[in-house]
Amino acid sequence: MFKPLALFVGARYTGAKRRSQLVSFISLMSIAGMVLGVALLILVLSVMNGFDREMRQRILGLVPHVTIFSYTGETSESDWLEIDAKVRQHPEVKATAPFAQLNAMLLRGTEVEGVLAYGIDPDLEQQVSIIADYDDSNALAQLRDGASPSTKILLGRALAERLALKVGDSVNLLVPQQTNSGRIKPRFSRLQLAAIVTTGTELDQSLALLSIGKALSLMPAAQQNRGLRIAVSNTFEASRIGWEISQNIPYGFSSRDWTRTHGNLYSAIQLSKSLVGLMLTTIIAVAAFNIVSALVMIVTDKQGDIAILRTLGVSPRGIMAIFMIQGSLIAIAGTLLGTLLGTLLSLSITDIVGWIEQAFNIRFLNSDVYPVDYLPSDLRAKDVLLVCATAFAMSILATIYPAWKAARCQPATALRYE
Repeated sequence: MFKPLALFVGARYTGAKRRSQLVSFISLMSIAGMVLGVALLILVLSVMNGFDREMRQRILGLVPHVTIFSYTGETSESDWLEIDAKVRQHPEVKATAPFAQLNAMLLRGTEVEGVLAYGIDPDLEQQVSIIADYDDSNALAQLRDGASPSTKILLGRALAERLALKVGDSVNLLVPQQTNSGRIKPRFSRLQLAAIVTTGTELDQSLALLSIGKALSLMPAAQQNRGLRIAVSNTFEASRIGWEISQNIPYGFSSRDWTRTHGNLYSAIQLSKSLVGLMLTTIIAVAAFNIVSALVMIVTDKQGDIAILRTLGVSPRGIMAIFMIQGSLIAIAGTLLGTLLGTLLSLSITDIVGWIEQAFNIRFLNSDVYPVDYLPSDLRAKDVLLVCATAFAMSILATIYPAWKAARCQPATALRYE
């Protein structure tokens, strides 16, 4: 006879045809529930990992890790050179780049958009930002100031679309200024759109870049809003590094890190991942414990077989092993199929959602609401193994009671009605 007996009989019972169609249906549903639960958990974890990856690599690659700004009013060029030298002394600072910030309005025909425009040095900006990765035409170089400030501007895709602009078009930039008498006097500048930047993030809604020379020329010296962007070696240590830098710079200057502007978003992603993972784990738990009802009905269906095995000398422990093996095989089948389905969906969900959006002309994600305008996915082996282990462990626990009940079956009582 095939050894071990428990494995042989358990495997036979798993694939055997049931006397009751209801038992077969419940067994099939328990496997289907396990497949669905495992696949959904792997898929959702992959999508949340995708958002986490985009947050780390894309959004945090575009926004400054730490920003130094002045809150005392007018500052000179020499002041900023001194600050820059002090900041670069910190061992965890990778690069710095100056910027000028101005509240402005973009006007194109009857369309008006308020923007927070940034004047940058394109060469230094590439050291603290990955903006050059989205500049296919190398238009960023057109923001270099020569003998006179550059008259070019770069806009995010969504912002350019709202203004109905295309590359080469002209747009008016209106900068409100306050006179000595307290009145608001606007200043206009006509700029040419050098490139439309598509990052696929929320920055496409508001991105407006021009040369730092042009930005400074549009603001009176006493109202110039200047700052210093800083890239650090460890993004998630930006708060500590920013605080340490602020202790080493003169009074009148302060630091701000990305956790103040995007920290809530990152925390929300992490919290959503934990909560969704917990909810879907309960689905796996429900599917696993469906095995209980399936095995209980199988035990009832196999009362006569159990009695015969007992009369042939199989111990209660052997009977218990048979049904635990049967439940384990059901769990393995559901887990493997669920893992395969979840892996395939995780690897293709971005393309599937993109195809649905294109085919039906709908948008599931929009960068004015979500951090990115597409559904990212990042399948990680660690998550797959964790889901598989959790599903299998729950399933093994679910087999204990039905197997124990089968072991307590009395041969005489079971065969009385056969």
